[in-house]
Amino acid sequence: MVKVIDQKLQEYKSELKGILQRLQQFTQRISHTESGRIIADLRDRIEEPYMFVIVGEVKAGKSSFINALLEDPDLCAVAPSPMTDTIQQIMYGETYKIEEISPFLKRVYKPNPILKDIAIVDTPGTNTIISHHQEITERFIPGSDLIIFVFESKNPYRQSAWDFFNFMHEEWHKKIVFVLQQKDLMDEPDLKINMDGVKEYAQKKGIKNPIIFAVSAKEELQGLQQQSGFEPLRTFILDQVTGGKAQQQKLISISETTLNILSKLQSGLQLRQQQLDADLQFRKEINKALEDHSTRSNKQSDILVENLMAAYDRVSNKYADELNDSLSFFPVLKRSIGSIFSKSQSLKSWLEDFTKRLQNDFGSGMQEKINDRVLDLAESIQLMGHTIDLQMRNSKTILANDHEIFSEIGQRRQNILRELREAFGQFLNRTENFTATGFVNTDSRVGTNVAAGSGIAVVGIILAAVTHGMIFDVTGGVLTTVGFLLAGITLGLQRSKVVRQYKSEMDKGRKRLQEELTKELYAYIDSIKSKMDSQFTKFDALIQQEASDLVSLTNNLNSIQIDLGNIRKSVQNAI
Repeated sequence: MVKVIDQKLQEYKSELKGILQRLQQFTQRISHTESGRIIADLRDRIEEPYMFVIVGEVKAGKSSFINALLEDPDLCAVAPSPMTDTIQQIMYGETYKIEEISPFLKRVYKPNPILKDIAIVDTPGTNTIISHHQEITERFIPGSDLIIFVFESKNPYRQSAWDFFNFMHEEWHKKIVFVLQQKDLMDEPDLKINMDGVKEYAQKKGIKNPIIFAVSAKEELQGLQQQSGFEPLRTFILDQVTGGKAQQQKLISISETTLNILSKLQSGLQLRQQQLDADLQFRKEINKALEDHSTRSNKQSDILVENLMAAYDRVSNKYADELNDSLSFFPVLKRSIGSIFSKSQSLKSWLEDFTKRLQNDFGSGMQEKINDRVLDLAESIQLMGHTIDLQMRNSKTILANDHEIFSEIGQRRQNILRELREAFGQFLNRTENFTATGFVNTDSRVGTNVAAGSGIAVVGIILAAVTHGMIFDVTGGVLTTVGFLLAGITLGLQRSKVVRQYKSEMDKGRKRLQEELTKELYAYIDSIKSKMDSQFTKFDALIQQEASDLVSLTNNLNSIQIDLGNIRKSVQNAI
């Protein structure tokens, strides 16, 4: 039966290694070196014994505790000043030897039977002033299977020790056993007070049933096993680990640590998703604002065009009445007779004067309306830009650029958004962005004139250019058409026909003018809107890439979590 369990455990180890490899590849994909290093370390430790990590403050008695636990008074150096200046990983070996792994880590091999099932890591004090040691100790914590936190019995309340406890418990959710060392220096009532104090501290920090032992390494090494307190601790270790459960517990411990890493990665992905959702909503609001302001500006242009058409109609009707009166019997007769003596008295010269006055009145009347109304449309277009600018400044940041895992994407987003804000501000302040060729149909009569405009005043130029050109067209048509009819007029008998033709020319001109004004203004407004929207190109590319990445990353991580959960459950059932 034992052989079958061992075979199964080897299969679980192999599967767990594969899962860790997939997770390491995931961390490489998101460029998070720290998580990748921890996962690689976990993968390497699968074949190692169950690992105890001994932590505590300097002079709490950690080294003496290890010596007593392994019944070897010379294993870890003990002295009045701090001696543990490196991490020591103590493992089983057929002969005693020491390997220098790095300036901060050495591996000690000892032929102690208990080390066949466990490895012990002795760490620098949590309050040590020796550089790098706390950092190195923290790097060892994720790969540990059980933390033994050693306190000095006389004072287990030092802040630096409990700060380190917070790191281990909150950051990694490690299984922790508390040991009050040097109990021989305390009387029983005071020792109990401090044990109760540690229990209360631990419970407040989220450990429901703290496991606490009070021991004396000195008494244990002196052979006073009955009073040293080590017997209950060894019984615990035997029940939990060395009694044939070490391999299973090791796999469970690695699985739980990996699940903790997965949880952090998933929380990070959730933040990224929240940021993406906020950015998509932001872009939706920007698009809506552009559409709304574009619609308002178009309505404003419609009002302006309507006013211009009203001015057009007043002038058109005024000259229709004049034409009707001027072509009655006696005025025509008078001009016909007068033309015999002077060309200036002819119908032709009168018609030329008529169209010239018509042209001038059109120009002055419509320019007056342009001057009255153009500011409303210009302000509407300006408001579009200022609204977008304000929305950008109020965009929501959820994924901070100093995020534990995804700081890179947070920083990239922040940089792109900052560039966007700066570029948009520059866009609003550059006159050429509102006047350059391309904002209106360059094939039209307005194209050349617009390029000479100044800022939002280009709206007035569009209106003036279109109306001016169209007025020449209309009055030219009147001169030609009416002139042709007048050439054969006889004593006002064709007056109604001439007036009808005049009105027809004016109606056609009105329709063309209204259509061209509306088309040019709509095109200008749409071009401004498109230009504003194009400022978001890089931001939109980021959103698109992020949406694609998140689907792939989330599916990948969910798959790993399911497989890891199945392995963990299988190992637990094998115990």
